[in-house]
Amino acid sequence: MRTPLIDRRDFLRAAGAGFAAAMTPSAWARTMTADAVFATAFVRRNGSYGAAVLSEDGKVLHTVDLPDRGHDVTFDPVSGRSVVFARQPGTFAMVFDHRGREEPLTITSLPDRHFFGHGVFSHDGALLYATENDFDNAEGMVGVYGASSGFQRIGEFPTYGMGPHELLLLGDGRTLAIANGGIETHPDFGRAELNIATMQPSYVLVDRISGDLIEKHELPAELHKLSIRHMDADAEGHVWFGCQYRGAATDLPPLVGKATRDKGISLIDMPQDVLASLRNYVGSVAANPETGLVAVTSPQGNSLAVIEAASGKVLSRQDMTEVCGIAPDGKGFLATTGGGVIVGPDGKSLDDPDHVWDNHMLRIEEA
Repeated sequence: MRTPLIDRRDFLRAAGAGFAAAMTPSAWARTMTADAVFATAFVRRNGSYGAAVLSEDGKVLHTVDLPDRGHDVTFDPVSGRSVVFARQPGTFAMVFDHRGREEPLTITSLPDRHFFGHGVFSHDGALLYATENDFDNAEGMVGVYGASSGFQRIGEFPTYGMGPHELLLLGDGRTLAIANGGIETHPDFGRAELNIATMQPSYVLVDRISGDLIEKHELPAELHKLSIRHMDADAEGHVWFGCQYRGAATDLPPLVGKATRDKGISLIDMPQDVLASLRNYVGSVAANPETGLVAVTSPQGNSLAVIEAASGKVLSRQDMTEVCGIAPDGKGFLATTGGGVIVGPDGKSLDDPDHVWDNHMLRIEEA
């Protein structure tokens, strides 16, 4: 699951004067009564970059500056620290402490590596795992960083595919699920995709201790241009994934799938109008374990769809300009857009005058 649990009052009590000083009295009061806070990267309207902690009603509670555009955020409830990763092909990740005890710390990738925008902590908070590109060898890697040693890089293992993107730590605390997008890139060519004709996306399970491959599943040959990118796990432990298609715009391949351990992966059927609205691009996936719902977003199609996890049936779809960030909230989802809008599960929206929200959002909820 991508919903780390931390006691809200412990979170705030430990935040200290530095965190409290950054908040207005009304923001502090709202946060004390909220069930959750959210973390996301952003671009300020003046063009600078950062990451933010948001209240449930979409108010900015705390920010940290970034040297360039961020992508996704992961959180360690043991230490109370978050890490925001640079957007591919970025070479930094920023560690920031919600408890106000430490200055932000920058992790720099190796000279022959770059980050793919995603990472996850081990359950004990001791290790941070990040998807990386060994670009000279066109091989996906997971970099391992020691949290107790200033996040020094202490090892790596392969993702058994190319172009890894999001990774999840499954409920057993040992197995990493990794989405290999299958696309070759090299920083000498920016974000150019170098192997569309031969790309081989895959979904893999890897033992995070040994680095051994547990399972690997590839899509059918006719769907080899369907890049597996983003994932979340539902209450039953199924991993839902969203894809981005690199074939003809007129094609309508399935874009959402489900992976079950020891049973492989399957793609779900969606109504043609819903599928068309996604415009061959799923930007983010979020599961709501309380309600059994899964949401997928498409900033390319300005569309948000909600799926019933048990049946795979699409329950609803709505237009939302540049929607991408999505996280469970109450009986539905909180969504953010590239236009700076935050939309709650009740449909109410808040247009932030200072921030444009980036691709992903993480819910940090009360235990």
